[in-house]
Amino acid sequence: MGSEIVEAVRDLHARYSDAVWRHDYASFGECFAADGEWRIGGLELRGRARIVEAITAILGNNMRRVLITWQAPIVHVDGGGRVTARTMMQEQVARLDGTGYLAIGRYYEEFAHDDGRWRFAWRLFERHYSGPADLSGEFFEWPDYGPPPAMPPRDAASGDYAMARWGVGG
Repeated sequence: MGSEIVEAVRDLHARYSDAVWRHDYASFGECFAADGEWRIGGLELRGRARIVEAITAILGNNMRRVLITWQAPIVHVDGGGRVTARTMMQEQVARLDGTGYLAIGRYYEEFAHDDGRWRFAWRLFERHYSGPADLSGEFFEWPDYGPPPAMPPRDAASGDYAMARWGVGG
């Protein structure tokens, strides 16, 4: 596997984080392939336009700032050129109501080389922790898919908190 693909994945994560921090919804959408899928909090979002609509509601209605910190991605390129990764991350969130919380989770990702750059083709977020920074909050359990490069099925669940936590869904 070429180090250029790993660097492209890291660059994509950085662009994603930058767009979230700045509430730049168009740049956030550009991180996804036009027909990309984002599975998070019970939402199953397909297509860049729907993904941008959702992040606009999630961030715009709930969050003042979100600082995303990524761990090193575990990137895999299979014999057919399919690029996938597992990436642990955490979010420090400042809500509009003045409260905050820490979220820790894992993204399972598949990438597409689209219009000259790598983008997310499919993403599944598993929330592993949510609460105070001292880790006294709630932990969540998920199926163990085995060591990398094992991935969950494309229709794997992503929790059920989008409506309760962000007022998005339905």
